[in-house]
Amino acid sequence: MNCTKINGVDFYNMVIHGSNKLEEKSDFVNALNVFPVPDGDTGTNMSMTFKSAAKEVEKKKDESIAEVSKTLAKGALMGARGNSGVILSQIFRGISKGLSGKDTADVSDFASALKEGCNSAYKAVMRPTEGTILTIIRAASDAALEIIEKNSNVDMVELLDYVCKQSKIMLDKTPDMLPALKQAKVVDSGGMGLLIIFQGMHEALKDGINASIKDFASNGDTVSAANSVESHEIKFGYCTEFIILGDASRALQFKAEIQDLGDSMIVVGDEEIDVIKVHIHTNDPGAVLSKAVKLGELSKIKIDNMREEHRELLTENGEEETAPAMEEKEYSFISVAMGEGIKNIFEDLGVDYVIEGGQTMNPSTEDIVKCIEKLNAKHIFILPNNKNIIMAANQAAEISDKDVHVIPTKSIPQGVTCVTMFNPEAGIDENLENLNSSIEMVKSSSVTYAVRDTEINGIEIKADDILGLEENKIKHVGKDKFSVALQLIEDMVDEDSELITIFYGEDCDENEVNEFTKTIEEKYEDLDVQCYAGKQPLYYFILSVE
Repeated sequence: MNCTKINGVDFYNMVIHGSNKLEEKSDFVNALNVFPVPDGDTGTNMSMTFKSAAKEVEKKKDESIAEVSKTLAKGALMGARGNSGVILSQIFRGISKGLSGKDTADVSDFASALKEGCNSAYKAVMRPTEGTILTIIRAASDAALEIIEKNSNVDMVELLDYVCKQSKIMLDKTPDMLPALKQAKVVDSGGMGLLIIFQGMHEALKDGINASIKDFASNGDTVSAANSVESHEIKFGYCTEFIILGDASRALQFKAEIQDLGDSMIVVGDEEIDVIKVHIHTNDPGAVLSKAVKLGELSKIKIDNMREEHRELLTENGEEETAPAMEEKEYSFISVAMGEGIKNIFEDLGVDYVIEGGQTMNPSTEDIVKCIEKLNAKHIFILPNNKNIIMAANQAAEISDKDVHVIPTKSIPQGVTCVTMFNPEAGIDENLENLNSSIEMVKSSSVTYAVRDTEINGIEIKADDILGLEENKIKHVGKDKFSVALQLIEDMVDEDSELITIFYGEDCDENEVNEFTKTIEEKYEDLDVQCYAGKQPLYYFILSVE
Protein backbone atom coordinates (compact mmCIF):
# COMPACT_ATOMS: atom_id res chain seq x y z
CA MET A 1 0.00 0.00 0.00
CA ASN A 2 1.28 3.40 -0.96
CA CYS A 3 2.16 5.79 1.87
CA THR A 4 0.97 9.14 0.63
CA LYS A 5 0.92 10.90 4.00
CA ILE A 6 2.64 10.67 7.37
CA ASN A 7 1.25 11.72 10.75
CA GLY A 8 2.85 12.44 14.11
CA VAL A 9 3.22 8.75 15.00
CA ASP A 10 4.94 8.01 11.69
CA PHE A 11 7.29 10.94 12.12
CA TYR A 12 7.99 9.88 15.71
CA ASN A 13 9.08 6.41 14.59
CA MET A 14 11.15 7.87 11.76
CA VAL A 15 13.17 10.24 13.93
CA ILE A 16 13.59 7.77 16.80
CA HIS A 17 14.93 5.13 14.42
CA GLY A 18 17.11 7.71 12.71
CA SER A 19 18.54 8.67 16.10
CA ASN A 20 19.26 5.05 17.00
CA LYS A 21 21.01 4.43 13.68
CA LEU A 22 23.20 7.50 14.14
CA GLU A 23 24.14 6.44 17.65
CA GLU A 24 25.11 2.98 16.39
CA LYS A 25 27.39 4.53 13.77
CA SER A 26 28.70 7.55 15.71
CA ASP A 27 32.20 6.05 16.03
CA PHE A 28 32.29 5.51 12.27
CA VAL A 29 31.30 9.15 11.71
CA ASN A 30 33.95 10.27 14.21
CA ALA A 31 36.58 8.37 12.26
CA LEU A 32 35.81 10.44 9.14
CA ASN A 33 37.16 13.63 10.71
CA VAL A 34 39.94 15.02 8.52
CA PHE A 35 42.56 15.46 11.23
CA PRO A 36 43.85 12.19 12.72
CA VAL A 37 43.66 13.68 16.24
CA PRO A 38 42.00 11.92 19.21
CA ASP A 39 39.15 14.44 19.48
CA GLY A 40 37.27 13.82 16.23
CA ASP A 41 33.79 14.10 17.70
CA THR A 42 31.37 15.01 14.89
CA GLY A 43 29.51 11.71 15.25
CA THR A 44 29.30 12.06 19.01
CA ASN A 45 28.07 15.65 18.81
CA MET A 46 25.43 14.90 16.19
CA SER A 47 24.29 11.74 17.97
CA MET A 48 23.95 13.45 21.35
CA THR A 49 22.15 16.40 19.74
CA PHE A 50 19.63 14.19 17.96
CA LYS A 51 19.26 11.88 20.96
CA SER A 52 18.26 14.89 23.07
CA ALA A 53 15.69 15.78 20.43
CA ALA A 54 14.40 12.21 20.24
CA LYS A 55 13.90 12.04 24.00
CA GLU A 56 11.80 15.20 23.84
CA VAL A 57 9.35 13.69 21.35
CA GLU A 58 8.66 10.57 23.43
CA LYS A 59 5.69 12.30 25.07
CA LYS A 60 4.43 13.60 21.70
CA LYS A 61 3.99 10.25 19.95
CA ASP A 62 0.24 10.66 19.43
CA GLU A 63 0.27 14.33 18.47
CA SER A 64 0.07 15.90 15.03
CA ILE A 65 3.17 15.99 12.88
CA ALA A 66 3.37 19.73 13.52
CA GLU A 67 3.53 19.16 17.29
CA VAL A 68 6.03 16.31 17.04
CA SER A 69 8.32 18.27 14.71
CA LYS A 70 8.07 21.37 16.92
CA THR A 71 9.04 19.37 20.01
CA LEU A 72 11.85 17.69 18.09
CA ALA A 73 13.20 21.06 16.97
CA LYS A 74 13.14 22.39 20.53
CA GLY A 75 14.95 19.30 21.82
CA ALA A 76 17.58 19.59 19.11
CA LEU A 77 18.02 23.30 19.79
CA MET A 78 18.68 22.78 23.51
CA GLY A 79 20.72 19.61 23.04
CA ALA A 80 22.92 20.97 20.24
CA ARG A 81 26.62 20.23 20.71
CA GLY A 82 29.41 21.42 18.47
CA ASN A 83 29.07 23.12 15.12
CA SER A 84 27.67 20.00 13.48
CA GLY A 85 25.06 19.64 16.22
CA VAL A 86 24.02 23.29 15.97
CA ILE A 87 23.63 23.03 12.19
CA LEU A 88 21.65 19.80 12.62
CA SER A 89 19.36 21.57 15.09
CA GLN A 90 18.80 24.35 12.57
CA ILE A 91 17.91 21.83 9.86
CA PHE A 92 15.14 20.35 11.99
CA ARG A 93 14.10 23.81 13.16
CA GLY A 94 13.46 24.66 9.51
CA ILE A 95 11.67 21.34 8.91
CA SER A 96 9.42 22.13 11.88
CA LYS A 97 8.64 25.53 10.36
CA GLY A 98 7.68 23.83 7.10
CA LEU A 99 5.35 21.41 8.90
CA SER A 100 3.77 24.05 11.14
CA GLY A 101 -0.01 23.79 11.54
CA LYS A 102 -0.26 20.37 9.85
CA ASP A 103 -1.81 17.21 11.34
CA THR A 104 -0.35 15.16 8.51
CA ALA A 105 2.13 15.83 5.72
CA ASP A 106 2.01 14.64 2.12
CA VAL A 107 5.05 14.38 -0.13
CA SER A 108 4.76 17.99 -1.24
CA ASP A 109 4.55 19.18 2.37
CA PHE A 110 7.57 17.12 3.36
CA ALA A 111 9.63 18.27 0.38
CA SER A 112 8.85 21.89 1.23
CA ALA A 113 9.80 21.24 4.84
CA LEU A 114 13.18 19.85 3.77
CA LYS A 115 13.72 23.02 1.74
CA GLU A 116 12.93 25.10 4.85
CA GLY A 117 15.46 22.98 6.74
CA CYS A 118 18.07 23.72 4.10
CA ASN A 119 17.37 27.46 4.18
CA SER A 120 17.53 27.55 7.98
CA ALA A 121 20.88 25.72 8.05
CA TYR A 122 22.50 28.02 5.49
CA LYS A 123 21.29 31.12 7.36
CA ALA A 124 22.84 29.82 10.60
CA VAL A 125 26.36 29.80 9.14
CA MET A 126 28.11 33.11 8.54
CA ARG A 127 30.30 31.79 5.72
CA PRO A 128 28.71 28.61 4.31
CA THR A 129 31.23 26.10 2.97
CA GLU A 130 30.30 23.57 0.31
CA GLY A 131 31.40 19.98 0.78
CA THR A 132 29.91 19.91 4.26
CA ILE A 133 26.61 18.96 5.94
CA LEU A 134 25.13 22.06 4.26
CA THR A 135 25.74 20.56 0.83
CA ILE A 136 23.99 17.33 1.86
CA ILE A 137 20.84 19.01 3.18
CA ARG A 138 20.73 21.05 -0.01
CA ALA A 139 21.04 17.89 -2.11
CA ALA A 140 18.32 16.21 -0.03
CA SER A 141 15.85 19.08 -0.39
CA ASP A 142 16.57 19.47 -4.11
CA ALA A 143 16.07 15.72 -4.60
CA ALA A 144 12.69 15.79 -2.84
CA LEU A 145 11.42 18.61 -5.03
CA GLU A 146 12.90 17.01 -8.15
CA ILE A 147 11.22 13.62 -7.77
CA ILE A 148 7.82 15.23 -7.18
CA GLU A 149 8.24 17.20 -10.38
CA LYS A 150 9.20 14.00 -12.26
CA ASN A 151 6.47 11.82 -10.77
CA SER A 152 3.31 13.36 -9.33
CA ASN A 153 2.25 9.95 -7.96
CA VAL A 154 5.39 9.35 -5.89
CA ASP A 155 4.71 8.20 -2.33
CA MET A 156 6.58 9.08 0.86
CA VAL A 157 8.73 5.93 0.94
CA GLU A 158 9.83 6.47 -2.65
CA LEU A 159 10.57 10.14 -1.93
CA LEU A 160 12.78 9.27 1.06
CA ASP A 161 14.53 6.56 -0.92
CA TYR A 162 15.37 9.07 -3.66
CA VAL A 163 16.46 11.64 -1.08
CA CYS A 164 18.88 9.14 0.46
CA LYS A 165 20.31 8.02 -2.88
CA GLN A 166 20.88 11.57 -4.14
CA SER A 167 22.35 12.61 -0.78
CA LYS A 168 24.77 9.67 -0.97
CA ILE A 169 25.80 10.66 -4.51
CA MET A 170 26.49 14.21 -3.32
CA LEU A 171 28.31 12.98 -0.21
CA ASP A 172 30.68 10.97 -2.40
CA LYS A 173 31.50 14.20 -4.26
CA THR A 174 32.48 16.15 -1.12
CA PRO A 175 36.19 15.22 -1.43
CA ASP A 176 36.20 17.06 -4.77
CA MET A 177 34.80 20.16 -3.05
CA LEU A 178 37.20 20.30 -0.11
CA PRO A 179 40.88 19.50 -0.69
CA ALA A 180 41.32 18.51 2.96
CA LEU A 181 38.78 15.70 2.52
CA LYS A 182 40.49 14.49 -0.65
CA GLN A 183 43.91 14.43 1.00
CA ALA A 184 42.57 12.49 3.97
CA LYS A 185 40.61 10.19 1.62
CA VAL A 186 37.33 10.62 3.49
CA VAL A 187 33.90 12.11 2.85
CA ASP A 188 32.48 14.85 5.06
CA SER A 189 31.66 13.54 8.53
CA GLY A 190 28.73 15.91 9.18
CA GLY A 191 27.20 15.03 5.82
CA MET A 192 27.55 11.34 6.62
CA GLY A 193 25.80 11.87 9.96
CA LEU A 194 22.85 13.56 8.26
CA LEU A 195 22.64 10.82 5.61
CA ILE A 196 22.52 8.15 8.33
CA ILE A 197 19.57 9.96 9.95
CA PHE A 198 17.71 10.14 6.63
CA GLN A 199 18.44 6.48 5.94
CA GLY A 200 17.06 5.57 9.36
CA MET A 201 13.92 7.63 8.74
CA HIS A 202 13.41 5.93 5.37
CA GLU A 203 13.94 2.46 6.84
CA ALA A 204 11.44 3.08 9.66
CA LEU A 205 8.71 4.16 7.26
CA LYS A 206 9.44 1.47 4.65
CA ASP A 207 9.51 -1.40 7.16
CA GLY A 208 6.82 -0.08 9.51
CA ILE A 209 9.18 -0.02 12.49
CA ASN A 210 7.74 0.89 15.88
CA ALA A 211 10.84 2.53 17.24
CA SER A 212 11.91 3.10 20.83
CA ILE A 213 14.89 5.01 22.13
CA LYS A 214 17.87 2.85 22.97
CA ASP A 215 19.37 3.33 26.40
CA PHE A 216 22.80 4.86 26.65
CA ALA A 217 25.09 5.78 29.55
CA SER A 218 24.51 9.19 31.08
CA ASN A 219 27.44 11.55 30.98
CA GLY A 220 26.38 13.19 34.21
CA ASP A 221 26.33 16.87 35.00
CA THR A 222 28.96 18.67 32.98
CA VAL A 223 28.72 21.90 34.92
CA SER A 224 31.31 22.67 37.56
CA ALA A 225 30.49 25.76 39.64
CA ALA A 226 33.35 28.03 40.51
CA ASN A 227 32.30 27.79 44.12
CA SER A 228 31.97 23.99 44.11
CA VAL A 229 33.31 22.04 47.07
CA GLU A 230 36.71 20.48 46.51
CA SER A 231 37.87 17.60 48.73
CA HIS A 232 41.61 18.13 48.29
CA GLU A 233 43.66 19.87 50.96
CA ILE A 234 44.10 23.62 50.49
CA LYS A 235 47.86 24.21 50.68
CA PHE A 236 47.77 28.01 50.46
CA GLY A 237 44.76 29.48 52.24
CA TYR A 238 44.37 33.07 51.04
CA CYS A 239 43.35 34.00 47.51
CA THR A 240 45.01 37.40 47.11
CA GLU A 241 44.31 39.79 44.25
CA PHE A 242 45.29 43.42 43.70
CA ILE A 243 46.52 45.95 41.17
CA ILE A 244 49.81 47.84 41.39
CA LEU A 245 49.54 51.37 39.99
CA GLY A 246 53.11 51.51 38.84
CA ASP A 247 55.65 50.58 36.22
CA ALA A 248 54.15 47.69 34.19
CA SER A 249 57.60 46.81 32.84
CA ARG A 250 58.57 45.55 36.33
CA ALA A 251 55.98 42.74 36.24
CA LEU A 252 58.60 40.05 35.58
CA GLN A 253 60.75 41.30 38.43
CA PHE A 254 57.81 41.24 40.84
CA LYS A 255 56.77 37.78 39.76
CA ALA A 256 60.25 36.48 40.60
CA GLU A 257 60.09 38.15 44.03
CA ILE A 258 56.83 36.47 45.10
CA GLN A 259 57.04 33.10 43.34
CA ASP A 260 58.12 31.30 46.53
CA LEU A 261 55.24 32.74 48.56
CA GLY A 262 52.43 30.67 47.03
CA ASP A 263 50.96 29.06 43.93
CA SER A 264 48.30 29.69 41.24
CA MET A 265 50.24 32.86 40.54
CA ILE A 266 49.38 35.15 37.66
CA VAL A 267 51.24 38.46 37.22
CA VAL A 268 50.37 40.51 34.16
CA GLY A 269 51.73 43.91 33.24
CA ASP A 270 49.38 46.14 31.24
CA GLU A 271 51.61 48.77 29.66
CA GLU A 272 48.75 50.70 28.06
CA ILE A 273 47.45 51.85 31.45
CA ASP A 274 50.76 51.19 33.28
CA VAL A 275 49.49 48.78 35.95
CA ILE A 276 50.39 45.29 37.13
CA LYS A 277 47.56 42.84 37.86
CA VAL A 278 48.39 40.20 40.47
CA HIS A 279 46.70 36.99 41.60
CA ILE A 280 48.28 34.50 44.01
CA HIS A 281 47.28 31.85 46.56
CA THR A 282 49.44 32.37 49.62
CA ASN A 283 49.58 31.80 53.37
CA ASP A 284 51.02 35.28 53.95
CA PRO A 285 49.13 38.00 52.03
CA GLY A 286 50.96 40.65 54.06
CA ALA A 287 54.34 39.56 52.76
CA VAL A 288 53.08 39.75 49.18
CA LEU A 289 51.53 43.17 49.69
CA SER A 290 54.63 44.55 51.42
CA LYS A 291 56.72 43.65 48.38
CA ALA A 292 54.10 45.05 46.01
CA VAL A 293 53.81 48.43 47.70
CA LYS A 294 57.46 49.08 46.89
CA LEU A 295 56.53 49.20 43.20
CA GLY A 296 53.62 51.60 43.50
CA GLU A 297 50.26 52.38 45.02
CA LEU A 298 47.96 49.37 45.53
CA SER A 299 44.35 49.23 44.35
CA LYS A 300 41.45 46.75 44.27
CA ILE A 301 42.91 44.63 47.07
CA LYS A 302 40.87 41.46 47.63
CA ILE A 303 41.82 38.70 50.08
CA ASP A 304 39.60 35.63 50.54
CA ASN A 305 40.07 32.90 53.15
CA MET A 306 39.61 29.81 50.98
CA ARG A 307 39.68 27.38 53.94
CA GLU A 308 36.83 29.26 55.60
CA GLU A 309 34.84 29.30 52.35
CA HIS A 310 35.50 25.60 51.99
CA ARG A 311 34.11 24.85 55.46
CA GLU A 312 31.03 26.98 54.82
CA LEU A 313 30.35 25.18 51.57
CA LEU A 314 30.64 21.82 53.27
CA THR A 315 27.90 22.79 55.75
CA GLU A 316 25.58 23.73 52.91
CA ASN A 317 25.47 20.05 51.86
CA GLY A 318 24.76 20.94 48.25
CA GLU A 319 21.38 22.55 48.92
CA GLU A 320 21.72 25.18 46.22
CA GLU A 321 17.96 25.73 45.97
CA THR A 322 17.69 26.92 49.58
CA ALA A 323 20.65 29.30 49.39
CA PRO A 324 19.78 33.00 49.59
CA ALA A 325 19.58 34.85 46.28
CA MET A 326 22.86 36.39 45.21
CA GLU A 327 23.10 40.14 44.94
CA GLU A 328 23.13 41.26 41.34
CA LYS A 329 26.63 41.72 39.96
CA GLU A 330 27.62 44.04 37.17
CA TYR A 331 29.52 41.32 35.27
CA SER A 332 29.75 37.53 35.31
CA PHE A 333 31.79 35.04 33.30
CA ILE A 334 31.09 31.55 32.00
CA SER A 335 34.03 29.61 30.57
CA VAL A 336 34.43 26.20 28.96
CA ALA A 337 37.50 24.19 29.94
CA MET A 338 38.76 20.64 30.23
CA GLY A 339 41.40 19.66 32.75
CA GLU A 340 41.36 20.21 36.50
CA GLY A 341 44.31 22.61 36.44
CA ILE A 342 42.85 24.78 33.68
CA LYS A 343 39.48 24.79 35.40
CA ASN A 344 41.11 25.98 38.63
CA ILE A 345 42.92 28.79 36.81
CA PHE A 346 39.66 30.15 35.42
CA GLU A 347 38.01 29.89 38.82
CA ASP A 348 40.94 31.66 40.47
CA LEU A 349 40.60 34.47 37.94
CA GLY A 350 36.99 35.03 38.98
CA VAL A 351 35.03 33.04 36.40
CA ASP A 352 31.63 32.27 37.93
CA TYR A 353 30.95 28.97 36.19
CA VAL A 354 33.29 26.61 34.38
CA ILE A 355 31.56 24.15 32.08
CA GLU A 356 33.61 20.99 31.78
CA GLY A 357 34.13 20.41 28.10
CA GLY A 358 36.12 21.31 25.04
CA GLN A 359 37.95 18.78 22.91
CA THR A 360 36.10 15.42 22.77
CA MET A 361 33.08 16.71 24.69
CA ASN A 362 31.40 19.90 23.53
CA PRO A 363 28.79 21.21 25.98
CA SER A 364 25.26 21.51 24.69
CA THR A 365 23.27 24.70 24.25
CA GLU A 366 21.23 23.63 27.28
CA ASP A 367 24.37 23.20 29.44
CA ILE A 368 25.27 26.81 28.68
CA VAL A 369 21.72 28.09 29.16
CA LYS A 370 21.54 26.47 32.61
CA CYS A 371 24.68 28.35 33.65
CA ILE A 372 23.26 31.61 32.32
CA GLU A 373 20.07 31.08 34.33
CA LYS A 374 22.02 30.59 37.56
CA LEU A 375 23.80 33.92 37.26
CA ASN A 376 22.45 37.18 38.60
CA ALA A 377 24.37 39.77 36.62
CA LYS A 378 23.60 42.72 34.37
CA HIS A 379 26.08 41.51 31.75
CA ILE A 380 27.30 37.95 31.17
CA PHE A 381 30.33 36.98 29.11
CA ILE A 382 30.78 33.47 27.65
CA LEU A 383 34.25 32.20 26.73
CA PRO A 384 33.84 29.07 24.52
CA ASN A 385 37.63 28.56 24.19
CA ASN A 386 37.05 26.23 21.24
CA LYS A 387 35.93 27.01 17.70
CA ASN A 388 33.49 24.09 17.82
CA ILE A 389 31.61 25.55 20.81
CA ILE A 390 31.09 29.12 19.57
CA MET A 391 27.89 28.33 17.64
CA ALA A 392 26.28 26.59 20.64
CA ALA A 393 27.26 29.52 22.86
CA ASN A 394 25.73 31.99 20.38
CA GLN A 395 22.58 29.88 20.30
CA ALA A 396 22.38 29.92 24.11
CA ALA A 397 22.85 33.70 24.15
CA GLU A 398 20.07 34.08 21.60
CA ILE A 399 17.68 31.97 23.67
CA SER A 400 18.37 33.79 26.93
CA ASP A 401 16.50 36.94 27.92
CA LYS A 402 19.59 38.21 29.76
CA ASP A 403 22.33 40.43 28.36
CA VAL A 404 24.74 37.72 27.21
CA HIS A 405 27.84 38.30 25.08
CA VAL A 406 29.88 35.54 23.46
CA ILE A 407 33.57 36.40 23.16
CA PRO A 408 34.69 34.08 20.32
CA THR A 409 37.76 32.60 22.01
CA LYS A 410 39.08 29.56 20.16
CA SER A 411 41.66 28.37 22.68
CA ILE A 412 42.29 28.17 26.40
CA PRO A 413 45.08 30.80 26.26
CA GLN A 414 42.73 33.25 24.54
CA GLY A 415 40.17 32.70 27.28
CA VAL A 416 42.71 33.22 30.06
CA THR A 417 43.95 36.42 28.42
CA CYS A 418 40.40 37.76 28.10
CA VAL A 419 39.70 37.27 31.81
CA THR A 420 43.01 38.87 32.77
CA MET A 421 42.38 41.88 30.54
CA PHE A 422 38.82 42.39 31.81
CA ASN A 423 38.30 45.70 33.61
CA PRO A 424 35.44 45.58 36.16
CA GLU A 425 35.41 49.38 36.33
CA ALA A 426 34.84 49.83 32.60
CA GLY A 427 31.48 49.95 30.83
CA ILE A 428 30.08 47.09 28.80
CA ASP A 429 30.97 48.59 25.40
CA GLU A 430 34.56 49.27 26.42
CA ASN A 431 34.96 45.78 27.85
CA LEU A 432 33.50 44.16 24.75
CA GLU A 433 35.96 46.06 22.58
CA ASN A 434 38.90 45.20 24.83
CA LEU A 435 38.02 41.52 25.21
CA ASN A 436 37.49 41.00 21.50
CA SER A 437 40.70 42.83 20.62
CA SER A 438 42.69 40.91 23.26
CA ILE A 439 42.01 37.69 21.34
CA GLU A 440 44.18 38.99 18.52
CA MET A 441 47.12 39.35 20.92
CA VAL A 442 47.34 35.60 21.52
CA LYS A 443 48.97 32.99 19.28
CA SER A 444 47.94 29.47 20.30
CA SER A 445 49.16 25.99 19.48
CA SER A 446 48.91 22.50 20.91
CA VAL A 447 50.63 19.12 20.94
CA THR A 448 48.74 15.83 20.67
CA TYR A 449 49.11 12.47 18.89
CA ALA A 450 47.79 10.83 15.72
CA VAL A 451 45.11 8.17 16.01
CA ARG A 452 45.55 6.78 12.49
CA ASP A 453 47.81 6.74 9.44
CA THR A 454 47.10 9.47 6.91
CA GLU A 455 48.68 12.11 4.68
CA ILE A 456 47.87 15.83 4.97
CA ASN A 457 49.42 18.60 2.86
CA GLY A 458 52.08 16.18 1.69
CA ILE A 459 53.01 15.24 5.27
CA GLU A 460 52.97 11.50 5.94
CA ILE A 461 51.54 10.74 9.37
CA LYS A 462 51.61 7.43 11.23
CA ALA A 463 49.43 6.42 14.16
CA ASP A 464 50.94 7.59 17.49
CA ASP A 465 53.09 10.25 15.82
CA ILE A 466 53.31 13.48 17.82
CA LEU A 467 51.39 16.30 16.12
CA GLY A 468 52.03 20.01 16.54
CA LEU A 469 48.91 22.04 15.73
CA GLU A 470 48.81 25.80 15.20
CA GLU A 471 45.45 27.44 14.60
CA ASN A 472 44.03 23.94 13.97
CA LYS A 473 46.55 23.18 11.23
CA ILE A 474 49.17 20.46 11.47
CA LYS A 475 52.52 22.28 11.41
CA HIS A 476 54.92 19.66 12.77
CA VAL A 477 55.06 15.88 13.05
CA GLY A 478 57.60 14.08 15.19
CA LYS A 479 58.28 11.35 17.72
CA ASP A 480 59.00 13.49 20.79
CA LYS A 481 56.41 15.81 22.33
CA PHE A 482 59.00 18.21 23.75
CA SER A 483 60.76 18.65 20.42
CA VAL A 484 57.46 19.33 18.66
CA ALA A 485 56.44 21.80 21.39
CA LEU A 486 59.75 23.63 21.01
CA GLN A 487 59.23 23.90 17.24
CA LEU A 488 55.77 25.39 17.77
CA ILE A 489 57.10 27.97 20.22
CA GLU A 490 59.88 28.90 17.76
CA ASP A 491 57.22 29.44 15.08
CA MET A 492 55.13 31.72 17.30
CA VAL A 493 57.81 33.89 18.92
CA ASP A 494 58.70 37.12 17.12
CA GLU A 495 60.29 40.45 17.99
CA ASP A 496 57.08 41.71 19.61
CA SER A 497 56.60 38.67 21.88
CA GLU A 498 56.64 39.16 25.66
CA LEU A 499 55.05 36.09 27.25
CA ILE A 500 55.19 32.33 26.67
CA THR A 501 52.59 30.21 28.50
CA ILE A 502 52.66 26.43 28.79
CA PHE A 503 49.75 24.28 30.03
CA TYR A 504 50.86 20.66 30.34
CA GLY A 505 48.50 17.72 30.25
CA GLU A 506 47.72 14.83 32.55
CA ASP A 507 50.02 12.49 30.58
CA CYS A 508 53.13 14.61 31.12
CA ASP A 509 55.79 13.99 33.74
CA GLU A 510 56.22 17.06 35.96
CA ASN A 511 60.00 16.71 36.26
CA GLU A 512 60.41 16.46 32.49
CA VAL A 513 58.16 19.48 32.04
CA ASN A 514 60.25 21.49 34.51
CA GLU A 515 63.39 20.68 32.53
CA PHE A 516 61.65 21.67 29.32
CA THR A 517 60.52 24.95 30.89
CA LYS A 518 64.12 25.72 31.92
CA THR A 519 65.19 25.14 28.33
CA ILE A 520 62.58 27.61 27.11
CA GLU A 521 63.56 30.18 29.74
CA GLU A 522 67.23 29.93 28.73
CA LYS A 523 66.42 30.15 25.04
CA TYR A 524 64.12 33.15 25.50
CA GLU A 525 65.68 34.92 28.47
CA ASP A 526 64.05 38.25 27.57
CA LEU A 527 60.55 36.76 27.67
CA ASP A 528 58.39 35.82 30.63
CA VAL A 529 57.73 32.06 30.68
CA GLN A 530 54.79 30.71 32.69
CA CYS A 531 54.04 27.00 33.13
CA TYR A 532 50.86 25.51 34.62
CA ALA A 533 49.65 21.98 35.28
CA GLY A 534 46.57 22.12 33.08
CA LYS A 535 45.96 18.37 33.53
CA GLN A 536 44.00 18.36 30.26
CA PRO A 537 43.42 14.98 28.58
CA LEU A 538 44.68 14.03 25.10
CA TYR A 539 46.78 17.16 24.60
CA TYR A 540 50.32 17.00 25.98
CA PHE A 541 50.69 20.76 25.72
CA ILE A 542 48.56 23.82 25.09
CA LEU A 543 50.92 26.67 24.26
CA SER A 544 50.60 30.39 23.68
CA VAL A 545 52.75 33.40 22.89
CA GLU A 546 51.66 36.98 23.51
